[in-house]
Amino acid sequence: MQCYTELTPPTAVTHSLILQFVPGQGTNLVVAKSSLLQIFKTKIISTELDTPPTDAPLTRTARRYESRLANDDEGLEASFLGGDNPLTKTDRANSTKLVLIAETPLPGTITGLARIKTPHKSSWGGDALLIAFKDARLSLVEWDAERHALKTVSIHYYEQDELQGSPWAAPLSHYANVLTADPGSRCAALKFGARNLAILPFRQADEDIDMGDWDEELDGARPTKDLSGAVISDGSSNIEETPYSPSFVLRLSNLDPNLLHPVHLAFLHEYREPTFGILSSTKSPSNSLGRRDHFSYMVFTLDLQQKASTTILSVSGLPQDLFRVVALPAPVGGALLVGANELIHIDQSGKPNGVAVNPLTKQCTSFSLVDQSDLNLRLEGCIIDVLTADQGELLIILNDGRMALVTFRIDGRTVSGLEVKMVPSEAGGSIIPCRVASLSRVGRNTMFAGIEEGDSLVFGWTRKQNQKASRRKTLIQESLDLDLDEDGDLDLDLEDDDDLYAEEAPTAQQQARSLASSAKNSGDLSFRIHDRLLSIAPIQKMTYGEPCCLPGSEEDRNSAGVRSDLQLVCAVGRDKSASIAIMNLEIQPRIIGRFEFPEARGLWTMSAKKPVPKSLQGEKGGNAVVANDYDTSGQYHKFMIVAKVDLDGYETSDVFALTAAGFESLSGTEFEPAAGFTVEAGTMGKERRIVQVLKSEVRCYDGNLGLAQILPMLDEETGAEPRAISASIADPFLLLIRDDSSVFIAQIDSNNELEELEKEDMKLLSTKWLTGCLYKDTHSIFADEKPDKTAKTEESIMMFLLSSSGALHIYRLPDLSNPVYVAEGLSYIPPGLSADYAARKGTTKETITEILVADLGDTTYKSPYLILRHGNDDLTLYEPFRYKNSGPANLSNTLFFRKLPNSTFAKSPEEAAQDDATHQLRFLPMRPCSNVGGYSTVFLPGASASFILKSAKSMPRVIGLRGSGVQAMSSFHTEGCEHGFIYADSHGIARVTQLPGDYSYAELGLSCKKIPVGTDISSIAYHPPTQSYVLGCNTTEPFELPKDDDYHKEWSREQLPPSFHPTGERGSLRLYSPITWTMIDEVQMEPCESILCVETLNLEISESTNERKQLVAVGTALCKGEDLPTRGHVYVYDIAEVIPEPGRPETNKKLKLVAKEDIPRGAVTGLSAVGTQGLMLVAQGQKCMVRGLKEDGTLLPVAFMDMNCYVTSVKELSGTGLCLMADAFKGVWFTGYTEEPYKMILFGKSNTRLEVLNADFLPDGKELFIIVGDAESGLNVLQFDPEHPKSLQGHLLLHRTTFNTGAHVVTSSLLLPTVPPPTPSPSQAAHTNGDPTIDPSTSGAGHVLLMASPTGVLAALRPLSENAYRRLSSLATQLTTSLPHAAGLNPKGYRVPSPTCAPAGVDAGMGRSIVDGLILERYTELNTGRRGEVAGRAGYGGAEEIRGELQGVLGWAGLTYF
Repeated sequence: MQCYTELTPPTAVTHSLILQFVPGQGTNLVVAKSSLLQIFKTKIISTELDTPPTDAPLTRTARRYESRLANDDEGLEASFLGGDNPLTKTDRANSTKLVLIAETPLPGTITGLARIKTPHKSSWGGDALLIAFKDARLSLVEWDAERHALKTVSIHYYEQDELQGSPWAAPLSHYANVLTADPGSRCAALKFGARNLAILPFRQADEDIDMGDWDEELDGARPTKDLSGAVISDGSSNIEETPYSPSFVLRLSNLDPNLLHPVHLAFLHEYREPTFGILSSTKSPSNSLGRRDHFSYMVFTLDLQQKASTTILSVSGLPQDLFRVVALPAPVGGALLVGANELIHIDQSGKPNGVAVNPLTKQCTSFSLVDQSDLNLRLEGCIIDVLTADQGELLIILNDGRMALVTFRIDGRTVSGLEVKMVPSEAGGSIIPCRVASLSRVGRNTMFAGIEEGDSLVFGWTRKQNQKASRRKTLIQESLDLDLDEDGDLDLDLEDDDDLYAEEAPTAQQQARSLASSAKNSGDLSFRIHDRLLSIAPIQKMTYGEPCCLPGSEEDRNSAGVRSDLQLVCAVGRDKSASIAIMNLEIQPRIIGRFEFPEARGLWTMSAKKPVPKSLQGEKGGNAVVANDYDTSGQYHKFMIVAKVDLDGYETSDVFALTAAGFESLSGTEFEPAAGFTVEAGTMGKERRIVQVLKSEVRCYDGNLGLAQILPMLDEETGAEPRAISASIADPFLLLIRDDSSVFIAQIDSNNELEELEKEDMKLLSTKWLTGCLYKDTHSIFADEKPDKTAKTEESIMMFLLSSSGALHIYRLPDLSNPVYVAEGLSYIPPGLSADYAARKGTTKETITEILVADLGDTTYKSPYLILRHGNDDLTLYEPFRYKNSGPANLSNTLFFRKLPNSTFAKSPEEAAQDDATHQLRFLPMRPCSNVGGYSTVFLPGASASFILKSAKSMPRVIGLRGSGVQAMSSFHTEGCEHGFIYADSHGIARVTQLPGDYSYAELGLSCKKIPVGTDISSIAYHPPTQSYVLGCNTTEPFELPKDDDYHKEWSREQLPPSFHPTGERGSLRLYSPITWTMIDEVQMEPCESILCVETLNLEISESTNERKQLVAVGTALCKGEDLPTRGHVYVYDIAEVIPEPGRPETNKKLKLVAKEDIPRGAVTGLSAVGTQGLMLVAQGQKCMVRGLKEDGTLLPVAFMDMNCYVTSVKELSGTGLCLMADAFKGVWFTGYTEEPYKMILFGKSNTRLEVLNADFLPDGKELFIIVGDAESGLNVLQFDPEHPKSLQGHLLLHRTTFNTGAHVVTSSLLLPTVPPPTPSPSQAAHTNGDPTIDPSTSGAGHVLLMASPTGVLAALRPLSENAYRRLSSLATQLTTSLPHAAGLNPKGYRVPSPTCAPAGVDAGMGRSIVDGLILERYTELNTGRRGEVAGRAGYGGAEEIRGELQGVLGWAGLTYF
């Protein structure tokens, strides 16, 4: 069988919600990405808005920067220049940035989110989150502050057969579920199935709160509340009251007989009881039956105690194109009904007011509407949210990303009308590129737009006011004392947004007066983008190609050895957000300089203050203003200390002076190279001393490398001279770990003298220490409960030590009397570490060779992490957090560590044996770097050289560095290489490098670069001979009916305005150069002709010489409406060399038309190479035809196969003649093609009720599997086996199993080899189907099927041997029962296909299924004891055996050529 693993997380945002979820984090944004739940907080930072430069004379420094930028051809300097660039005057503005707090993968497809305020559920009084999943499931979760993770409160299933309705009703998956919650959190409702409504009531703090209007004079004495059955708050009661009451299901037809076809519903504001409005009809909507205005809007009040309802109002005769109900808060109130052509507001009395937004409204409805048809808006797929409730403004984002504002006219307490106004582009009305899936208010003037088809955005707005009002506002702001939280954020509480969420609000008359006055004084809005979430969804097509540079350029020479063999290139996004995504598994640094440096074994760069001459010192010594040479703030690195080992093994150290892009030897100083091997180096004493740690002593130098002090490693009591093996520096402290397992702690005093600290704690002397580090606690994570902000620097230095018994000891320096925190169980690698954690006796311990506490993050946000390095170079990351429990508020009771998921394995010994770095037996410690390309990161040297990278919007990721092993590394910050790094590899090459600034790393866990295209990309192909990419793009343009058609004279009388014509697609073929990633040629198709497929095929171009050539084949569809038949074309292009444009050498290529074939019936939906004679397989209409290219430019048909409806995929197993053809409605055909004579033979078929989106082959030794992705999210495994009795001699394909992929429907695939491509050029292999050529005769070559989905997920399907399948299946079963699962979901049930889905073929699965790699990835969450138990139960010899097998099936295993 096979193993399914997801290589990238989903990136398409489907839902979002604002609530107070995590304590101490203010307002949280919860983002749902299909099966991934992310929790963000917001941080307001000051950013710069560039303004045009003035004509003022530049300073000397400014002229130098200007010269650098003017001569910066590659944008090297501009990419890393900081905010202090003096070239242009900049205006500063506040921007709202997102910071990820936690993320949780869920074994389910999220269909809705709701905020619930239930005071009974949370110890800290925050909100709960209600999550709706596909097929009518609800989970109520809250934040568990003790575990720093989600906690499931309850789960609710509504999938019972008795709730399905009539036997002929469609299954649940065919209906759209709607989740909505009461604004007062009294209940939530889930509409599921055809007409079922599940009500989930929630308990309130005071259930008789509805007696607030009790009048004792009229009603008598207020009855006292009986507290006998209440839950005692101190926990003495044995009955635990749940935050919810039992749920119940209502039939909508029982509420009202007219609710036969419900469309949408929402709970309304300003009602004392839960009240919802529902849009429905008694007839099924139809545009072809002439039905008009048969929708109705009804409002019901629920009685949760009696499980009954009361109808408040009903409005009938509404247009049938309405599709959404939007509840509006005060002062407007009521609901806004959104239709495709109109907006209608229904107030609380049932009075309607509407506006028509396009000319079609008059033809669709007779409902009375205000005419604003000149706007020509299409409201399908739009989203609406409140912009400013007090001013009655709503924001509409259309399906093309344009913005519009809706304002209401209020007379007294009633709405008298509404008006729609477009936001102009110059005011930011077009900053959103495509349709928005969700909209959430994250601040007073900021919103989050969740987008499925591109990057999600945080955008804000400002209101342009007159100068007088603006000045008055500025004076008021200066007098305010804004309350900032610990991160510098404005503490924006949800309760401040009373107009959005609160039950108690100002009276309607007050709000109406405020609305009238503010409408007069409000200015025009201006929108801008604050932040974005990276997305590669939806992935339309994939291919691969060779990375290339301009031949003969310096970049081409320098990148040798650090460039991958291939790169994965995907067409992602839609509309204006469409892009090309270039992905590589590892970081490929930008090389600034390259040197031979074989003796380097350690590198340390630094910048130290020069000693201030006495003539410049002030009266108190050194406080006068001096030159830049005496101040290192913002300075470049000046020195580099190198530890060297020559060919004879002689150890020395040397010092170099750093230049713009390299280094040169430095002489004339007191630095002594022969003193020995440098273990560590850095600066101390506020950067006035350079500290060099040697094995036998510590040397201190001043800023001119003048020797100031030598501190020997001599034990005065015993006379021993232990040697230092590792060191850690955190000014003003120095920590050494010595070879006798002792520690040496020193502190530098005010005179810059280094002195050893006395070890007051006897444990420091008696305990054997393995490793340790120092950390400067700038975030107060390890501080006392109320940290003193005026504390000295040394009080925030923490010392972490790991003892030989595996215990973690934390000291707060300079206090060495007692540790502030001791955790005995760190070596057991528990999921959660605390001071009282204890493992069972006999539990094996993990070998930990190094611990490091360092900041990880970017310029927006960084935080500390505890990093464990294992003996095999695997890494385990822990996140520290604080939780105040009932005990004392010291560090031991409030500090906890949570283990983060990390399924990245270091190179196995077999792989590392091929690397020269493993011959280096010296231990290479991890290296923290404060700023490498804007990242605070940690580098892991050795054979598995990697960076641990984290951005503000991601979790930490371990990403490898391309090339051979690394034996020395340091940050490198000079004028020619700002915020870069220098490293020496195992081949003796030293490189000065930078992280490419246009790549993203941490979001996907790989290197990703997006190239904007700006129009839909239907297909992409790589042309190996010219190393260029061909894109099939489609743009929309207005469609007009032919005016001269004799059969349809009425077409000439069309009255629609030109700006509201229907649109049709028009294709264009674009040629891109990977050198600059710019378009170098374009060919336009005919009007209404769209491109469906583009492939690079190896075709025969001469019948006499049988010459073959790589050509580009294009299949198109010519659609001119429903009344005319669809036609198609097959184009064949060659890429010819031409004279390039001046200054653009990459433009030496052009598309040249070789052949064109008209297809009179049907579109060309698929292309593939076939056979061995250079022919092509064309899916045209209801036929699949084999064609050959003739010299006269025609395509001669030689064989065909009849199909049924619409061919979605055609593939051939290269060179074998075995073909696979998939139909959109009728399953798959497995056929064979022969060339003597030309003939296609049907071997076998699948079930004819299978809706196929994609199909591909997966060879496994002598077996051949067919992998079919269907429309129901199923991944079907079929097999052709004519010897099986059920296959009827092979006429029916055997169905081995079906695996549910959830929301990640497979729409495209690539069949790849699991061995690196052979050396000569890997791209010279024939690219057929856009797939690599697979030679099935290659002995030992495996295969993997790479799959893409619209959610942005890249997944892999790997065949397994029988033994591996049995072990991994057992391991997955053990992990499923051993691990907790978020939201109470069942991961095994999640992978079971829907019971309503018919089998894809003759069932021959014998109960087997595909192994779920997402469960296997969670193996690292177990502690060492549980790993051993699980290994034994699954049939493994030990944890190392499991690790070795998981390393071969998880992640990008076998695809290292990317």
